[in-house]
Amino acid sequence: EVKFSSPLDARKLGIEMVHQNLADIIDKLDICANFFLGRELCRKIGFIKVLDRKKMEKIAKEYIASIGINLRSVKEPIGVLSGGEKQSVSIARAAYFGGKLLLLDEPTSALSVKETEKVLNLVKKLRDELGVSIIYVSHLLHHVYEVADRIVVLSKGKKIAELNKEDTTVN
Repeated sequence: EVKFSSPLDARKLGIEMVHQNLADIIDKLDICANFFLGRELCRKIGFIKVLDRKKMEKIAKEYIASIGINLRSVKEPIGVLSGGEKQSVSIARAAYFGGKLLLLDEPTSALSVKETEKVLNLVKKLRDELGVSIIYVSHLLHHVYEVADRIVVLSKGKKIAELNKEDTTVN
């Protein structure tokens, strides 16, 4: 059992959260700034610390591309991206910063069918290729079934079932 006094405590243990409403995305900032939000890299010029934009842009561009997200440039405002692209950047950030366990809270809510497919594929890639453990919270059982190994069903805050995927069907 672990008790956290802050989100930073959870992050130190490799637990990252991706919010359903993109609460951790700032539309007016560029993709790179959003990727490093709160974790900016700095370099020293004499006694002064300044953002290391070049290094951050290189890392964000390479990591985002390495997990299959195709963006034009990490310098463009994240606000011009679709909801699915924003959610993918948010998930990529969580995975990059050491997320051994990602908690995804309804990551496909309000996304189109095409965007949902991209996000689900990203989740599967992180799970299968990078070995990231994922808690995927959703009321959309078709989405859960597509990415889950185990399914826990809650009703009114109580666990009413825990099943291995192979022991059940979406129905």
